[in-house]
Amino acid sequence: MRIRPATETDWDRIAELTVAAYVDGGFLTAGDSYVAHLSDVGTRARGSQLLVAEVFTDDGAAVAASVAVTDAGGPMAEVARAGEMEFRMLAVAPEHQGRGIARAMVRHIIEVAESRAEIHALTLCSLTSMTTAHALYRSEGFRAMPERDFFLPEKSARFPFFLREV
Repeated sequence: MRIRPATETDWDRIAELTVAAYVDGGFLTAGDSYVAHLSDVGTRARGSQLLVAEVFTDDGAAVAASVAVTDAGGPMAEVARAGEMEFRMLAVAPEHQGRGIARAMVRHIIEVAESRAEIHALTLCSLTSMTTAHALYRSEGFRAMPERDFFLPEKSARFPFFLREV
């Protein structure tokens, strides 16, 4: 496996795998308005550092996962504050789940955050139903901070917030 910056040639695959991870995973319905946001990879790429995890098989390389990484104040930032880096929309294609790809991506993001003197914490928020992801984040040193949960009033939805100091 290799983690690398996404290129425009990856965008269709990123959209496909991200929507599949959320919809096939049972976290959203195909008609949810957020699906259009998950499919809009161009906006994500222009407003964050978009990374992919590529796996290698006998058939060649395949993009298996993607994540958007941004600093506080960036166009894609939702929950990060000054001195914090945030990641969003970490998604692993359903056919590649359970192989440690998400963990490798989280560890890569932690290393990037730790290499930047101006960054003191890594943050994210998640769907309440993504309990497997929450367990992964906790095992990598993130802690839930309910006082910073993200709320969307139009959906009456709460998104658990996690922080890891670096």
